[in-house]
Amino acid sequence: QHKTTAHLTIAVNVSARQFRQAGFVAEVLHTLQQHNADPKKLKLELTESLLLGDIEDTIARMVQLKSEGVGFALDDFGTGYSSLSYLKRLPLDQVKIDQSFVRDVLTDPNDAAIVRTILALATSLDLQVVAEGVETTGQLGFLRLHGCEAFQGYLFGRPAPIDVFAREHELGLMAPQPVTASTERRESP
Repeated sequence: QHKTTAHLTIAVNVSARQFRQAGFVAEVLHTLQQHNADPKKLKLELTESLLLGDIEDTIARMVQLKSEGVGFALDDFGTGYSSLSYLKRLPLDQVKIDQSFVRDVLTDPNDAAIVRTILALATSLDLQVVAEGVETTGQLGFLRLHGCEAFQGYLFGRPAPIDVFAREHELGLMAPQPVTASTERRESP
Protein backbone atom coordinates (compact mmCIF):
# COMPACT_ATOMS: atom_id res chain seq x y z
CA GLN A 1 0.00 0.00 0.00
CA HIS A 2 1.31 3.38 -0.99
CA LYS A 3 0.54 6.37 1.21
CA THR A 4 -0.71 8.52 -1.68
CA THR A 5 -3.22 5.92 -2.89
CA ALA A 6 -4.10 4.08 0.34
CA HIS A 7 -7.32 6.10 0.76
CA LEU A 8 -8.67 5.04 -2.64
CA THR A 9 -11.34 2.40 -3.13
CA ILE A 10 -10.78 -0.15 -5.88
CA ALA A 11 -13.90 -0.82 -7.94
CA VAL A 12 -13.92 -4.11 -9.83
CA ASN A 13 -16.49 -5.04 -12.44
CA VAL A 14 -17.76 -8.58 -11.89
CA SER A 15 -19.82 -10.43 -14.48
CA ALA A 16 -22.88 -12.44 -13.50
CA ARG A 17 -21.04 -15.58 -14.59
CA GLN A 18 -18.05 -14.83 -12.33
CA PHE A 19 -20.25 -13.94 -9.38
CA ARG A 20 -22.20 -17.21 -9.67
CA GLN A 21 -19.10 -19.43 -9.69
CA ALA A 22 -19.12 -21.84 -6.77
CA GLY A 23 -15.91 -20.57 -5.16
CA PHE A 24 -16.29 -16.86 -5.91
CA VAL A 25 -16.87 -15.64 -2.34
CA ALA A 26 -14.05 -17.77 -0.93
CA GLU A 27 -11.70 -16.65 -3.71
CA VAL A 28 -12.38 -12.95 -3.08
CA LEU A 29 -11.88 -13.33 0.67
CA HIS A 30 -8.72 -15.41 0.18
CA THR A 31 -7.27 -12.84 -2.23
CA LEU A 32 -7.96 -10.00 0.21
CA GLN A 33 -6.31 -11.94 3.03
CA GLN A 34 -3.37 -13.05 0.89
CA HIS A 35 -2.57 -9.45 -0.01
CA ASN A 36 -3.41 -8.05 3.42
CA ALA A 37 -5.94 -5.78 1.72
CA ASP A 38 -8.68 -3.92 3.56
CA PRO A 39 -12.04 -5.33 2.39
CA LYS A 40 -13.60 -1.89 2.95
CA LYS A 41 -11.44 -0.61 0.08
CA LEU A 42 -12.97 -3.09 -2.39
CA LYS A 43 -16.20 -2.36 -4.22
CA LEU A 44 -17.64 -4.98 -6.53
CA GLU A 45 -19.64 -3.54 -9.41
CA LEU A 46 -22.46 -5.81 -10.52
CA THR A 47 -24.74 -5.32 -13.51
CA GLU A 48 -28.48 -5.77 -13.52
CA SER A 49 -28.10 -9.01 -15.53
CA LEU A 50 -27.08 -10.68 -12.27
CA LEU A 51 -30.66 -10.26 -11.11
CA LEU A 52 -31.96 -12.63 -13.78
CA GLY A 53 -30.66 -15.68 -11.92
CA ASP A 54 -31.32 -17.04 -8.47
CA ILE A 55 -31.89 -13.82 -6.55
CA GLU A 56 -31.80 -15.51 -3.15
CA ASP A 57 -28.36 -16.99 -3.91
CA THR A 58 -27.17 -13.60 -5.16
CA ILE A 59 -28.33 -11.90 -1.97
CA ALA A 60 -26.72 -14.58 0.21
CA ARG A 61 -23.36 -14.16 -1.55
CA MET A 62 -23.56 -10.39 -1.30
CA VAL A 63 -24.44 -10.57 2.41
CA GLN A 64 -21.49 -12.88 3.06
CA LEU A 65 -19.02 -10.54 1.36
CA LYS A 66 -20.66 -7.44 2.85
CA SER A 67 -20.25 -8.90 6.34
CA GLU A 68 -16.50 -8.91 5.69
CA GLY A 69 -16.56 -5.25 4.60
CA VAL A 70 -16.77 -5.54 0.81
CA GLY A 71 -19.00 -2.92 -0.82
CA PHE A 72 -21.35 -3.25 -3.78
CA ALA A 73 -22.46 -0.99 -6.62
CA LEU A 74 -25.18 -1.66 -9.16
CA ASP A 75 -23.51 -0.64 -12.42
CA ASP A 76 -25.24 0.87 -15.47
CA PHE A 77 -28.40 1.40 -13.45
CA GLY A 78 -31.53 1.89 -15.46
CA THR A 79 -30.42 0.06 -18.60
CA GLY A 80 -31.10 -3.53 -17.66
CA TYR A 81 -33.56 -5.85 -16.07
CA SER A 82 -33.89 -4.76 -12.50
CA SER A 83 -37.13 -4.30 -10.71
CA LEU A 84 -37.24 -1.51 -8.19
CA SER A 85 -38.11 -4.12 -5.57
CA TYR A 86 -34.56 -5.47 -5.87
CA LEU A 87 -33.13 -2.14 -4.75
CA LYS A 88 -34.63 -2.57 -1.31
CA ARG A 89 -33.54 -6.22 -1.02
CA LEU A 90 -29.96 -6.09 -2.27
CA PRO A 91 -27.24 -5.02 0.18
CA LEU A 92 -26.03 -2.24 -2.09
CA ASP A 93 -23.97 0.79 -1.18
CA GLN A 94 -24.19 2.56 -4.49
CA VAL A 95 -25.89 2.80 -7.86
CA LYS A 96 -24.13 4.07 -10.95
CA ILE A 97 -26.19 6.10 -13.40
CA ASP A 98 -25.42 4.80 -16.87
CA GLN A 99 -23.62 7.20 -19.18
CA SER A 100 -26.41 6.86 -21.76
CA PHE A 101 -28.58 9.01 -19.46
CA VAL A 102 -25.80 11.44 -18.54
CA ARG A 103 -24.67 12.06 -22.13
CA ASP A 104 -27.74 14.08 -23.16
CA VAL A 105 -28.90 15.26 -19.75
CA LEU A 106 -28.71 18.91 -20.88
CA THR A 107 -30.59 18.46 -24.15
CA ASP A 108 -33.03 15.60 -23.63
CA PRO A 109 -35.81 16.29 -21.09
CA ASN A 110 -36.43 12.55 -20.71
CA ASP A 111 -32.80 11.86 -19.76
CA ALA A 112 -32.89 14.79 -17.33
CA ALA A 113 -36.07 13.42 -15.73
CA ILE A 114 -34.59 9.92 -15.46
CA VAL A 115 -31.40 11.22 -13.82
CA ARG A 116 -33.35 13.38 -11.34
CA THR A 117 -35.57 10.40 -10.50
CA ILE A 118 -32.64 8.03 -9.96
CA LEU A 119 -30.97 10.60 -7.70
CA ALA A 120 -34.15 11.10 -5.66
CA LEU A 121 -34.78 7.35 -5.38
CA ALA A 122 -31.21 6.60 -4.34
CA THR A 123 -31.28 9.37 -1.74
CA SER A 124 -34.49 8.01 -0.23
CA LEU A 125 -32.95 4.51 -0.08
CA ASP A 126 -29.72 5.87 1.45
CA LEU A 127 -27.62 4.79 -1.53
CA GLN A 128 -24.65 6.68 -2.90
CA VAL A 129 -24.79 7.60 -6.59
CA VAL A 130 -22.01 7.81 -9.14
CA ALA A 131 -22.78 9.42 -12.49
CA GLU A 132 -20.87 7.70 -15.28
CA GLY A 133 -19.64 9.33 -18.46
CA VAL A 134 -19.33 12.91 -17.23
CA GLU A 135 -17.49 14.73 -19.99
CA THR A 136 -18.51 18.39 -19.69
CA THR A 137 -18.75 20.99 -16.96
CA GLY A 138 -22.39 21.47 -17.97
CA GLN A 139 -23.20 17.84 -17.18
CA LEU A 140 -21.29 18.15 -13.92
CA GLY A 141 -23.22 21.28 -12.97
CA PHE A 142 -26.59 19.65 -13.67
CA LEU A 143 -25.67 16.57 -11.65
CA ARG A 144 -24.41 18.62 -8.70
CA LEU A 145 -27.50 20.82 -8.78
CA HIS A 146 -29.64 17.72 -8.37
CA GLY A 147 -27.62 16.22 -5.54
CA CYS A 148 -25.11 13.92 -7.20
CA GLU A 149 -21.80 13.95 -5.35
CA ALA A 150 -19.63 11.40 -7.18
CA PHE A 151 -18.67 11.34 -10.82
CA GLN A 152 -16.73 9.29 -13.32
CA GLY A 153 -15.70 10.27 -16.80
CA TYR A 154 -13.23 11.92 -19.11
CA LEU A 155 -13.79 15.30 -17.48
CA PHE A 156 -11.69 13.95 -14.61
CA GLY A 157 -9.13 11.97 -16.60
CA ARG A 158 -8.64 9.12 -19.02
CA PRO A 159 -8.22 5.48 -17.99
CA ALA A 160 -4.58 4.72 -17.21
CA PRO A 161 -2.42 1.80 -16.09
CA ILE A 162 -2.03 1.72 -12.30
CA ASP A 163 1.64 2.80 -12.37
CA VAL A 164 0.80 5.88 -14.47
CA PHE A 165 -2.23 6.67 -12.29
CA ALA A 166 -0.19 6.37 -9.07
CA ARG A 167 2.65 8.51 -10.44
CA GLU A 168 0.29 11.24 -11.68
CA HIS A 169 -1.68 11.14 -8.44
CA GLU A 170 1.48 11.40 -6.35
CA LEU A 171 2.87 14.25 -8.46
CA GLY A 172 -0.43 16.11 -8.60
CA LEU A 173 -0.58 15.79 -12.39
CA MET A 174 -4.11 14.48 -12.56
CA ALA A 175 -6.88 16.66 -13.94
CA PRO A 176 -8.30 18.94 -11.26
CA GLN A 177 -11.13 17.14 -9.53
CA PRO A 178 -14.01 18.49 -7.53
CA VAL A 179 -13.64 17.68 -3.86
CA THR A 180 -16.58 15.28 -4.02
CA ALA A 181 -15.59 13.55 -7.26
CA SER A 182 -15.13 9.81 -7.39
CA THR A 183 -11.66 8.74 -8.45
CA GLU A 184 -12.88 5.41 -9.79
CA ARG A 185 -11.47 4.54 -13.20
CA ARG A 186 -12.67 2.07 -15.75
CA GLU A 187 -11.65 1.20 -19.27
CA SER A 188 -14.07 2.42 -21.90
CA PRO A 189 -15.98 -0.26 -23.79
